[in-house]
Amino acid sequence: MSSPVICFGQQPCGFFPKRFLFAKIQTARRLQSEIGGEIVFFYHDSDHDPRETRTVLRHRQTNEPAQLNFTFENKTQRKFSPLYLKRVPVDWQQKTTVTLPNYVGHALIDIFRNISAAYVADFCLEMYRHLGLLEGIRVVRSSSADFRREACDVSEYFVDVPHENEIVRARWFNGALKLHEGGDAFVDLPPTTFTKEQVSPTRDSRLAWMQSVLHCTHYIAGAGEQAYLHKHDAPEINFVTRDTLERSDEAYIEIP
Repeated sequence: MSSPVICFGQQPCGFFPKRFLFAKIQTARRLQSEIGGEIVFFYHDSDHDPRETRTVLRHRQTNEPAQLNFTFENKTQRKFSPLYLKRVPVDWQQKTTVTLPNYVGHALIDIFRNISAAYVADFCLEMYRHLGLLEGIRVVRSSSADFRREACDVSEYFVDVPHENEIVRARWFNGALKLHEGGDAFVDLPPTTFTKEQVSPTRDSRLAWMQSVLHCTHYIAGAGEQAYLHKHDAPEINFVTRDTLERSDEAYIEIP
């Protein structure tokens, strides 16, 4: 029998990771201690939603929650560029460092200050690594051209294409590329050719796409994620519910 492959997936979820990501990692490590095998973090940095990287921190004096996030150079990049191509503005890190003493201690501020990354997804991933969360875990990125070439074809997907001097993540729908402006409003993009290296799946097709490359035996997810996963696309997977954790949407700010 092949060795277990224990996988969990997550978009970049804040420059300090959300506590539910820590819970997935904790669950994976416990499962690995029981059955052995390898842990794989499927880092879905192809997503484009800027809300994914909101970082909720509590004020050290008042305990009131505050939402911090990256800033973006323009509206097109903020709304439509994939997270692996959203650029970190040159002054954002310095300005954010000034506000962090209200929320976290000096050790975390030092880690934050010393991260060097040009793109949002890279910045988040480097933070998670420097926090010691990913030691011994293999990270596979959905933005990887090699991964995309190897993955199976899917019928529902997005395509990374040029638009207004940025790369945007456009939905392929009824033979056309579209950007969702909100509600029932869409912008149609000009027809263009594209390759597998530009394609990433929708939420509904992501599991089969991921599994076609990773061949995981166990997949760890929260209750909400378990509800929308198309488990019939990968009946060979054992699905494991992640550990419960209070205030799971808030940032994990403990150094292991």
